[in-house]
Amino acid sequence: MAKGQKTGGRKKGVANKTTNEIRVHFQNLVSDNLEQLNEDLKSLEPLQRIKIIIEISKFIVPTLKAVELSPDTTEIFKIPKIEFVNAKQSYK
Repeated sequence: MAKGQKTGGRKKGVANKTTNEIRVHFQNLVSDNLEQLNEDLKSLEPLQRIKIIIEISKFIVPTLKAVELSPDTTEIFKIPKIEFVNAKQSYK
C-alpha cells in the first residue's frame, strides 16, 4: 500500500450503506408516528414545544457552518464620508 494513497474501501463521496439504512428506518418510524408526535407536541407547554421542535429540526435542517468575518489586514478600512446638504440652500 502506498503511503497516503487510498487502496480499498468506499470511494470518496459514496455514502455509508449502514448509515443510509438507519436513516431510512428512522424516516419510516417518524412517518408512521406523525399523528402521535403531533398529539404529544400539542400536550406540551409552549416553551417545551418550541425546545423540542428546535431539537428535532437539527435532524432535518442541515446545520450551517459558522463563518468568521475579519477585515483584510492588508487593506485599510475607510469610513465613508457623508455630507448632509440643506435642501433649502441647494435650490438658491
